[in-house]
Amino acid sequence: MRIAFHTPLNPLGDDGVSGDRRMARQLVAALESLGHAVEPVGAPKAYFREADPARFASVAAEAARLRDALLAGYGAGKPQPDLWFTYHNYYRSPDFLGPDIAAALGIPYVTAESSDSTRRAIGPWAAQTAVVRQGLAAGDVHFFFTDRDRQGLEPWRSEGTTLLPLPPFVAPGPEPVRRAGPSGAPRLITVAMMRDGAKLQSYLTLARLLDRCRNEDWTLSIIGDGPCRAEIAAAFAGLPEGRIIWRGQLDREAIQAELGRHDIFLWPGIGEAYGLVYLEAQAAGLPVVAFDSGGVAETVRSGETALLVAEHDEEALAAALTSLLRDNERRDRMGAAARRFILTERTPARAAERLAEGLALAERNRSAKLQSPPGTTSP
Repeated sequence: MRIAFHTPLNPLGDDGVSGDRRMARQLVAALESLGHAVEPVGAPKAYFREADPARFASVAAEAARLRDALLAGYGAGKPQPDLWFTYHNYYRSPDFLGPDIAAALGIPYVTAESSDSTRRAIGPWAAQTAVVRQGLAAGDVHFFFTDRDRQGLEPWRSEGTTLLPLPPFVAPGPEPVRRAGPSGAPRLITVAMMRDGAKLQSYLTLARLLDRCRNEDWTLSIIGDGPCRAEIAAAFAGLPEGRIIWRGQLDREAIQAELGRHDIFLWPGIGEAYGLVYLEAQAAGLPVVAFDSGGVAETVRSGETALLVAEHDEEALAAALTSLLRDNERRDRMGAAARRFILTERTPARAAERLAEGLALAERNRSAKLQSPPGTTSP
């Protein structure tokens, strides 16, 4: 079928680097592997850093013009989609287009990684949340990546709206080739953008964690760059000389190669939605050490491929890291289990199977709605 693929947060194919862009591209590839023609929706970015009413009105008006132009084009003979698929509909990047266009064309409306927030439904973000909820009510299938998102979506489950799990997935790289470090010290690695907010807090936590472990034998490679680099570098400045290797921003192929040359993936992950990087690290055969924060637990097998501790418990995180630094055999065992986990359960092929199931359900749900009388209610 012909699928209109909409990404309100970041236009598909822009040159930005982030996990949500990676996941969007992976979803497109998985859908195309099923034989579908996926056509990105040419819409501008609809991200709200602040709850600015004037900007909301402007974005909504622009979206209405685009919606009308798209529908006019379809009415004039432009090939119309058979299904609308929106990735990442949430209060900061609501889907202004999909629900109306799907209803006008009588086609299924599907989302992935949508989320709802009762707390945002009142107050400054109420207008954005109302748009999100229009999509949740209109959906035929909502794929959720984490149980936390499922819980938020439960009020929108109905006879005509199906919620389906789609565990985060990644295309694994080549078989990793381990090479001993020059000092024989365990090699830690982290990969993260250097930006304000949760990422910066994770970096500052990481620096404090390593200070707790300064008497252990280790080196850390840091892959990433961004506007907070100077502040982050200052946080690590008190660690022993030669322990930190700054690699800057690398492309995905280079990151996979670097992961394969290290021993432990270490990233606190404060507030992570789920974190594709944890999947990448496990695909390279690395055990993970992190906080049990956000959706991180959805990307690992705690105790088998990862050591997770309660969020913000830096003492426990240091103890978990120390235990792996001192136990080569356990590191190797967990790393092997990590790669098996990705290769057997978190591949694009497995995701495509779940997507195929969901698209079929969406078609049935939409068909049933078109045949039933109007007047349904939403939560």
